[in-house]
Amino acid sequence: MVNSSAADFIVQFWGVRGQISVPGKETIRYGGNTACVEMRLGNKRLIFDGGSGLRVLGNQLLSQMPVEAYVFFTHCHWDRIQGFPFFIPAFIPGNCFHIYGAEASDGESMQQRLSRQMLGPNFPVPLQIMASKLEFNHINPGSKLVLDDVIIETSLLNYSQRSVGYRVTWQGHTAVYATASCCCRDALDRSLRDLAAQADLLILNAPSAAAMTEGKESCLQRWQDTPWEKWVASAAAANVKQFVLSSYDPDYNDDFLDQVEQQVQSVFPNSVLAREGMVLPVGYAK
Repeated sequence: MVNSSAADFIVQFWGVRGQISVPGKETIRYGGNTACVEMRLGNKRLIFDGGSGLRVLGNQLLSQMPVEAYVFFTHCHWDRIQGFPFFIPAFIPGNCFHIYGAEASDGESMQQRLSRQMLGPNFPVPLQIMASKLEFNHINPGSKLVLDDVIIETSLLNYSQRSVGYRVTWQGHTAVYATASCCCRDALDRSLRDLAAQADLLILNAPSAAAMTEGKESCLQRWQDTPWEKWVASAAAANVKQFVLSSYDPDYNDDFLDQVEQQVQSVFPNSVLAREGMVLPVGYAK
């Protein structure tokens, strides 16, 4: 069972980085684990992406067993699946995880991708050793899932990477998790704008420009080269109530992200940069 009242719709961040984990003294305030977000809606627990933040969430769940959760993957890049082999509740009998994902660009299922990263010689324990009940479900992007009173709409955000965005609606309130959209575009594409329309909370990946080969370009210069202002303006045009950036470039340290947050809030006041452990209510007064 989820530790929240029936009237709660809560989002909590367990991993906020893209590409690779970056622990250290310069990432303490925002966090260094890769992508993982939990949504708690009444008696349902939804988990989005299984980066290294999933290990931290799993350790937290050990005091709440037995656990049942629905796990949704945006895509199968390593920063979205690398925490799954270290998700301890999945190894414990009595727990149940319903796992959802679209097929990869090479046609493999999410089950195949998760299994393959746990094969030797890369990992000592295969997926089959996980003793919890694992139910794998294929997602066709554009489809809708209904989990009792929770509605989950999906959309393909990036064709080449087969990245999926999720719109979660419960009791008239909506949160959108879309941290795998294309960073090279000047604005949110129509599929993402439609997915985000009128949402109480929109979670996007922070756009990132490629680093200079010589390493001479500063993070600030790289950030200014991204279309971040147009992304924020597109979110505002979609009538999103609150806007959150996450999945940061590994080179963005705490002090730099403070600057980014100030810039984003100057354009969209009701916005925030995600921090590990941060909890946000969806559709309710703070």
